[in-house]
Amino acid sequence: MTLTGVRRYADVQGVRVPTFIYGTAWKEQETARLTRMAIDAGFRSIDTANQRRHYFEAAVGEAFTHALAAGVLKREDVFLQTKFTYADGQDHRLPYDPKAPLAKQVEQSFASSLQHLGVERLDSYVLHGPSIRHGLGADDWETWQAMESLQRDGKTRLLGVSNVTIEQLKELYTKASIKPAVVQNRCFASMGWDRSVRKFCNERGILYQGFSLLTANREVLRHRRVTEIASRTGKAVPEVIFRFALQVGMTALTGTTSPEHMAQDLSVYDFELEIDAVQAIEKLVA
Repeated sequence: MTLTGVRRYADVQGVRVPTFIYGTAWKEQETARLTRMAIDAGFRSIDTANQRRHYFEAAVGEAFTHALAAGVLKREDVFLQTKFTYADGQDHRLPYDPKAPLAKQVEQSFASSLQHLGVERLDSYVLHGPSIRHGLGADDWETWQAMESLQRDGKTRLLGVSNVTIEQLKELYTKASIKPAVVQNRCFASMGWDRSVRKFCNERGILYQGFSLLTANREVLRHRRVTEIASRTGKAVPEVIFRFALQVGMTALTGTTSPEHMAQDLSVYDFELEIDAVQAIEKLVA
């Protein structure tokens, strides 16, 4: 059942992408178990990163390989997305030689990701964040060009960028030979749910992925207007927020560790919010 034009899958440059993603950050030794649980619950998009500091990419691969071996799904059933992370975002467990040129680091990190995940090609490869706070530096362009080479060689179907400002995104989109197809940002209600970046993405067919929709907005979750909407719809507050995200054109990420919450999250395709409810949540700042 699909309502108000919200689909379970989006078409991004000819690639079929689920509109709800299971995020695997900060799960450490529970990563494989929880990823398997998410797959069993029905998630068909998995987000990770080759950044051992916050992710256990190899454990994601373990879970995926287990699901394939069990006949639960086929490779093409799951959208796999991982990231290249600069050395200053890593700990000592680097997936590349930090003394190598950045293009070589990208190559080494990508090869490591393929090995971790047990696949021959990725669905989406994302720059985990620009190297500088404002604008894009020479390192970012060298890295992006190396990522473009991976896509040209057929090793990843899409390219993306995370933790990016609207100014950085505009610069990347304007100057890059291969435009970003995915943007993944932490989404704060206090900043209009990243409205300017979302608008830019929507106008150019870029898939906007919002993360920390719950954890970055705890005050909003307790807001009287949100609890009233939840009560009226007979849904839990997290379901309301995720449904709101889908209805305003986001792809939502969840990192829940609860099987009950996984089922609740995926139930957001089975109800809809009234326009006034969507507008009210969009305007909340606290």
